[in-house]
Amino acid sequence: MLKIENNNYQENQGTIIAIRGTVLDIYFPHKLPEPHHLLTTGDNEKITIEVMTYLNKETVRGLALKPTQGLARGDIVKDTGHTLQVPVGKELLGRMLNVFGETIDRQKPIKNPTLKSIHSPPIPLGERATTTEIFQTGIKVIDLLSPLEKGGKAGLLGGAGVGKTVLISELIHNMVSRYQGVSIFCGIGERSREGEELYREMKEAGVLNNMVMVFGQMNEPPGVRFRVGHAALTIAEYFRDQAHQDVLLMIDNIFRFIQAGSEVSGLMGNLPSRVGYQPTLATELAELEERICNTHSNSITSVQAVYVPADDFTDPAAVHTFSHLSASIVLSRKRVSEGLYPAVDPLQSGSKILTPQVVGDRHYKIAQTVRQTLANYEDIKDIIAMLGLEELAQSEQNIVYRARRLERFLTQPFFTTEQFTGIPGKAVSLEETLEGCERILNDEFRKYPEKSLYMIGNIQEVHQKE
Repeated sequence: MLKIENNNYQENQGTIIAIRGTVLDIYFPHKLPEPHHLLTTGDNEKITIEVMTYLNKETVRGLALKPTQGLARGDIVKDTGHTLQVPVGKELLGRMLNVFGETIDRQKPIKNPTLKSIHSPPIPLGERATTTEIFQTGIKVIDLLSPLEKGGKAGLLGGAGVGKTVLISELIHNMVSRYQGVSIFCGIGERSREGEELYREMKEAGVLNNMVMVFGQMNEPPGVRFRVGHAALTIAEYFRDQAHQDVLLMIDNIFRFIQAGSEVSGLMGNLPSRVGYQPTLATELAELEERICNTHSNSITSVQAVYVPADDFTDPAAVHTFSHLSASIVLSRKRVSEGLYPAVDPLQSGSKILTPQVVGDRHYKIAQTVRQTLANYEDIKDIIAMLGLEELAQSEQNIVYRARRLERFLTQPFFTTEQFTGIPGKAVSLEETLEGCERILNDEFRKYPEKSLYMIGNIQEVHQKE
């Protein structure tokens, strides 16, 4: 990290010549600041501005990262000589930060932190791991049907109240127990209520001490929401590269990053592109997503909540986001109503690494057979509702028996919900999941009641439930 010893940068001063909301034009007579440099102005230099573009050889256009009330033309602006920086280090664990690296959890501020610029290039291709490895979550339905790639990116799709937060907290818990890693939660455009609730839930679940939370709130200027993802990634890169730990990066919501970029682009005076999005949408998203990867020693694996505008999968924001994802986990309200938790839809969820070359022939065949069985069951549900199960052919009845037992076996008690359900949490290995599904498909548990497979860990627990 480059430490600026002298104070020459403080002497590089400019003057505000125009203010339009959070966009400022600043005149620098002597020397222009570098792109993305941080400028300060206002009372006690509390208002920070990021240099976005050059208008001519003496004028820059910047974006304020704090409200600009009280500023006027003619006010002095100072160049700090560095870009926006955030603290990194193990002392961040258990803390909640904003985009400036300031603590917002009402605890003591971090003393003498090591600072790192939020702008850094992705790891070169030559330094990345070229092998594909499964990131085992310990959650049966995910590991079986939509396995996550270590160093990959997974999309978490679902509306309100279907269990996104519970699933995120369980992934954080299993990350610590299985990989001895850390988790970073990045809230882009989060409501303050959501942030406070998540902080409290993580604390109650006992996973807060192994995670860092970074928030850019909904009421903050678009520049903050646009940069908070880079701030969280910078902290994640420290734990991967310096602390040599595996990192699980949660982003909620990646669409709001694109939305903030669209606002910034409009403020900068750029002509909009398709559907009103910024012309640089693909580049900005790639700059963020390409930093999420695995090196030869450790990895950053990301799970990103994805909002699809008006359920239109041809929307540019959705198209560009999905092009970066290696897996999608779709949460279903219908499964919630049936009491099947986690409410992952097995037919809509999927993964690009679910191929024989990566997961092996056995895993691939079992996953395909499970999905086919559940799809066939879905097709004949209407017939069962009208005529009853007894009217079906024997082969179709067998499909129903297997599918209903598979559905219940793919439910699972979570560690983070023990306090609410009273059922001890279970993490199930991939081998145990495959064995259980294989035995159900071979009709070994046909004589067992369906409820004996509900909310268990591995298949051996069926005998304990009888």
